[in-house]
Amino acid sequence: MNEQELLAKGYRKYMGKEVDVFFNGKICAHSGVCVKGNPEVFNLDRKPWILADNATKEDLTALIDKCPSGALKYIVKE
Repeated sequence: MNEQELLAKGYRKYMGKEVDVFFNGKICAHSGVCVKGNPEVFNLDRKPWILADNATKEDLTALIDKCPSGALKYIVKE
């Protein structure tokens, strides 16, 4: 999916230098994979709660790929 499609489906964008992260709270299963996997990026006690630049591109995309509900998506910038 491209950015426009993700935004149209209710995802919110969190911009990073190399990766933009998209989150849809309506489909989140609250499994905690993201928060437990990297609290430097995903921290519910902070606003914004997602800081995409707090991990390498490889680590961030690998963690997002583990999201069981699909509530997290990403687009790698070229």
